[in-house]
Amino acid sequence: MRVIDAHMHCWSLTTPGHEWPTAETPVLHRDFGVGDLLAVVGDTPLDGVVLVQSQPTDADTDWMLALAAHEPLILGVVGWIDLASPDAPGRIADLAANSALRGLRPMLQGIADTDWLMRDALTPAITAMVAHGLRLDALVEPRHLPMLAGFVDRWPELPVVIDHAAKPSAARGGLDPWRAHMAALGERGVWCKLSGMRTEQSAGAPADALAPYIDHLVATFGERLMWGSDWPVLDLSGDGYTQWFADARRLSGLTGVAEERLFAASARAFYGLEGTV
Repeated sequence: MRVIDAHMHCWSLTTPGHEWPTAETPVLHRDFGVGDLLAVVGDTPLDGVVLVQSQPTDADTDWMLALAAHEPLILGVVGWIDLASPDAPGRIADLAANSALRGLRPMLQGIADTDWLMRDALTPAITAMVAHGLRLDALVEPRHLPMLAGFVDRWPELPVVIDHAAKPSAARGGLDPWRAHMAALGERGVWCKLSGMRTEQSAGAPADALAPYIDHLVATFGERLMWGSDWPVLDLSGDGYTQWFADARRLSGLTGVAEERLFAASARAFYGLEGTV
C-alpha cells in the first residue's frame, strides 16, 4: 500500500503576516519544512502530500506555492484568499494558473459568524472557484454543519471536503448531533478527512476512544474519506506520525482496496492529483 497524506502543513515564522503558532505553543514555534516531515515518517510508504494553508494571508499561499515548485513530495496545495474581497475573482484566476493549487481554505473556525460562508459578498469568489476547477476545504466545527449543508445545496458544482471530521467534541465524548449532521452531508456527496482528531481529545486519552467517531466516518463517507496526518499540529497530541498512521489503519477496520482508497486514492480523486514521487 502507498500513502498520500491529504492534510499536512509547513510554515516559516518569517513569512509576512505569520500569526500562529506563537511562542506560547513552544512545540510548534519553529519553522517546519518537508525535510522535517521526512525525518518523522519512518517506514510509512509515503508517495506525496497535500500541503494546506496555516495562515490567513496571501503571503502564506505564495510561500507554499513557491515551496511546492521545488519539492516533488508536494502533490497539491490548498491555499487561502480573502473570499469576501472585491479582488477575489482576479486573485483566484492568477493562483489557478499554477497547477499546484488544488483548492482554497477559508479559516471558518476562527470566524464568529457561523453563516459567513453564505454571505452574498462571497458569490463572485465562489463562482470563480467553480470556473477554475478548484475545491473547498471546509475548516469547520460542529456548529457549522447545518450551514455547510445549505452551502453545498447552493453550490453543488463545488467539491467540498470537511477537514478534521469537523472537530467533534471528542474530549467530552459528544457524538450527537454531530453524527446526524455529518450523515446529512455524506448524503450530499461531501468528502471528509480522517485527520486532526487526536488533538480534539483530552490530554492522555487513547486513540481507541475515537473508535465510534471513525466507525461513523467510514460508514458515512466510504470512498470519500481520506486520511491526513495534520502534521506538525499532530505533535500537540503527543502522537508521532507513524503512531497516528498505525492507529488510523487499525481503527478504520479497512483492508484491501478500501484501505488503499482511504490512504491514497480518495485524496488523489478529490484533488485531481497526478503522479507519484
